[in-house]
Amino acid sequence: MTLLAVAFLFPIFLVLMNSFKNKLYISDAPFALPNSDTFSGMYNYVNGIQKTGLLVAAGRSAFITICSVIVIVLLTSMAAWWITRVTCKLSTVLYYLFVFAMIVPFQMVMFTLSKVTDFLHLGNMFGIIPVYLGFGAGLSLFMFCGFIKAIPISLEEAARVDGAGRFRIFSTVILPLTVPGLVATGIFSFINGWNEYLFASTFMKSYENWTLPIGIASFSGQYATNWGTLMAGAVLITLPVVLMFLLLQKHLVSGMTAGRRLEIIKWAKENNVLIIE
Repeated sequence: MTLLAVAFLFPIFLVLMNSFKNKLYISDAPFALPNSDTFSGMYNYVNGIQKTGLLVAAGRSAFITICSVIVIVLLTSMAAWWITRVTCKLSTVLYYLFVFAMIVPFQMVMFTLSKVTDFLHLGNMFGIIPVYLGFGAGLSLFMFCGFIKAIPISLEEAARVDGAGRFRIFSTVILPLTVPGLVATGIFSFINGWNEYLFASTFMKSYENWTLPIGIASFSGQYATNWGTLMAGAVLITLPVVLMFLLLQKHLVSGMTAGRRLEIIKWAKENNVLIIE
C-alpha cells in the first residue's frame, strides 16, 4: 500500500514542485528540486491569475458546480423515491434508462447534443446546468435507490396515517434518513462538475463563459506551452477538491456504507436478530 501511495502521489508532487520553477528549466530538469537558479517563487501563480482571469473563471466554475450539485441531488432523490416506491412498468423502464445513461460515453452523443444545445441556446453558465444534470443523474439516482430501498416503508405509512402529504413525507422522513447518501452524491457531483472539461469546451464556446479547466488549458498552445503557469493552474484547480475531500472523507465513507448498514438492520429486525454496536 505504501508503494501504491507513492506511485499515486509522485505525479502530484512533481506538478507541485515544477509550479515553483522558471519555465525555461522545467523541460531541462523536470525531476530536479528547485534551487537558487530555477526557483521562481509565486511568479507562475501570480502570472496565471493576472493574465488569464483565473479568479473570474474559478467563480464561474463554482457557480455552475454548486448549482449543478443542488439540482442533481434534489431531483434525483425525488425521482429515486418515486421509482423505488411505485412498482409499475414505467418506474422499471425509467430506472433502467437512468442506469443505461451511466455507461453511455459522451463521444457517442456529442454531435447530437451539441446541435440541441445550440438550438436551445444552452451554451452559457445557466444552460450548461441541465446538461450536467442529464449526465450526472444516472449515478446519483442509482445510489439514492440503494439508500431508499433500505428505508422501511412502515415509516412512510405511519407518517401518512398522521396526515402527512407526499412532500411532507419526503422532506421529514426520506431526506433525513438519506443524509449520508446526500453527502456522498454531492461530493461525487461536485468533483465531476469542478473538473469537467469536455462539456464546457464543447458547448461553451464564448470566452466570457469559460470555466476554470478551460482557462488552464489555454496555457497550452499549438507551438508553445507555458509549463510553469500550466502546472501552477493545475495546483490551484486541485486545491478545492482536495480540501473538500479531506474535510468530508468521513461522511463520504459513511455515505457509501450507510445503505448496506440500513439493509442489515432491516434484516435483523425482520428475523429477530440482536445487533450490538
